[in-house]
Amino acid sequence: MSGELVPGRGELRASHEDRDQVVEWLRVAAGDGRLSAEELDERLEVALTARTYGELEALITDLPAAGPALATGVAAAPPKETSRIEVGSGSTKRDGPWAVPRRMEIECRSGSVVLDFTSAVITSPTLEIEASVRSGSVTLVVPPDVFVDVDDVAVNSGSVQNRTHVAPGTPVRLRVHVTGKVRAGTIRVRPPRPPRRGFWQWLLRRPRPTKALTR
Repeated sequence: MSGELVPGRGELRASHEDRDQVVEWLRVAAGDGRLSAEELDERLEVALTARTYGELEALITDLPAAGPALATGVAAAPPKETSRIEVGSGSTKRDGPWAVPRRMEIECRSGSVVLDFTSAVITSPTLEIEASVRSGSVTLVVPPDVFVDVDDVAVNSGSVQNRTHVAPGTPVRLRVHVTGKVRAGTIRVRPPRPPRRGFWQWLLRRPRPTKALTR
């Protein structure tokens, strides 16, 4: 109808997927040192309750493009050649649809680093990871089509554990080669954990109570 006001893009309603993409973008930015822990918490709170594209865009206007493109029309850059994660204490995590670079440098002095490749956006067949673990842990969560080689990691104190394998005949989507040193702490490679049963699933799978025998 003539005379109707057409809302701008910033006024359009955002979806759950839009909010999830911005949350992942913010987590990557925090892991790269672009946001402090306090800034991350503040922006995550807004992102999870945002109603429009405009509210989401306001959270990332000062961040370089990274990760998958948003449905809001914000252009995304291709994955970076090299990504660096440095953890002095606390923890950082890459999960969801994060963009996997071709090379990662990880320095873990304390705390933990988790790289979950289950839903990652993979554009290169190989990933080189150089890890320096002085304390704490670095964990790689990999699906069945991701192969991880940790044989070239030097262990001074601590451990390197790889609990995954690629079954014969499985097409390999990504090959990860891990190098570096473990002075104390652990590098772990494990498969994704099975989803937990919800309360109703648990309740429905319980055996029915047997009636007491009447004499």
